[in-house]
Amino acid sequence: MSGPVPMPYPNADAPTQEMIAACVHCGFCLPTCPTYAILGVEMDSPRGRIRLMKTVWEHRLGADSPGLEDHISKCLDCRACETACPSGVEYGKLVEGTRSQIVAARSRSPIERVVRVAAFDWLLPHRQLLGGFAAFSIAAKRLGLGTLLRATRLGLARRMADLLDLLPDRASSAPLAAAPAIGERRGRVAMLQGCVMGSVFGETNAATARVLSRNGVEVIATVGQTCCGALHAHAGERERARELARRNIAAFERSAADAVIVNAAGCGAAMKEYGWLLKDDPAWSARASAFAAKVRDATEYLGDLGMSEKPGALRGRVAWDDPCHLLHGQKIKEQPRALLAAIPGLDVVPLAEADWCCGSAGTYNVTEPDLARSILERKVANIVRSGAETVVTANPGCLMQIQSGLRQAGANVRVVHLLDLLDEAYRSPR
Repeated sequence: MSGPVPMPYPNADAPTQEMIAACVHCGFCLPTCPTYAILGVEMDSPRGRIRLMKTVWEHRLGADSPGLEDHISKCLDCRACETACPSGVEYGKLVEGTRSQIVAARSRSPIERVVRVAAFDWLLPHRQLLGGFAAFSIAAKRLGLGTLLRATRLGLARRMADLLDLLPDRASSAPLAAAPAIGERRGRVAMLQGCVMGSVFGETNAATARVLSRNGVEVIATVGQTCCGALHAHAGERERARELARRNIAAFERSAADAVIVNAAGCGAAMKEYGWLLKDDPAWSARASAFAAKVRDATEYLGDLGMSEKPGALRGRVAWDDPCHLLHGQKIKEQPRALLAAIPGLDVVPLAEADWCCGSAGTYNVTEPDLARSILERKVANIVRSGAETVVTANPGCLMQIQSGLRQAGANVRVVHLLDLLDEAYRSPR
């Protein structure tokens, strides 16, 4: 007697059979996958997850299967496997497409639905609300709420304490202001303010604009922009991501800038894939592809343009840590290293596994805290062994995750965004 027929993929966002077939199961991805390194389970490797995606097309597994969700949710979507893959498998698109099918196929508890609405509909797209929530949370942390929560010894309370520990000691949510080019104008750009960047790291946005200005780049204000939708896409909320993408495309089109600058690696990777996100929308597909072609990471843009003004000198041992969605998602490696090397006086030391994920991965440190902690511990150990006094990176999630891990390990190491460090160097005596 046959059992029930497994539920197929429910909509057109499903991972395509053609993209799945690009994987030849060679295993080059295995040594690059953090979850496979920790768990040693084939289904928690990229090729194992691709095999699971294929079984849904073969009607041997349902899109609503708890097993499918378990293995797919454990993926960091760090895309290190893409860098290692000799066949050019676009794994990021596959895993995000699969997550969208799981969200569409599986029923959620009332609490899960409320949490998703609160995060994806209320907080992330509304910078003022997110900024207020961040300011309240940071104030609670500074008042010792984390210590109080841990003292209760309750699992949920300790988890909330861990989340508070991720936050920086202060937040800056000042609106991004326009900045004129200093000297000969070499470019005219618009900047993404971002949800987390704009609500927590507003000073980094300001520093980015100042550095660009010093190098002859005019930064113009862009009214109507919103969250990039990266976290929505990572979590399978693709329709919400599309809505945000359309709003951003329309807003930045009005700016008529030469380029759209992003200083958060995860946001930049998502915006460069707006063409893929909206490929099935005849009204927006061409506009999305044209927009995506203008998106540049701040380190990419400045590195390619070249610095017209030499920074001042700084002192200390620093190490560069690659954000996954900068290195593996956007294939940007040399430009940030060149910018860091251009600051006089710094002793740039090598960091083992600089291309290895820190465990932040969007909301991964929230949804998979135990695995995220194990991955972070490996990163922290490498940083401590490097002897660096400062770790430099270029993504807000990485900044918070790595600083939290170093603090818990008792390591007195500063973590800073590369654009903040460049801004600091420009204000230093020459």
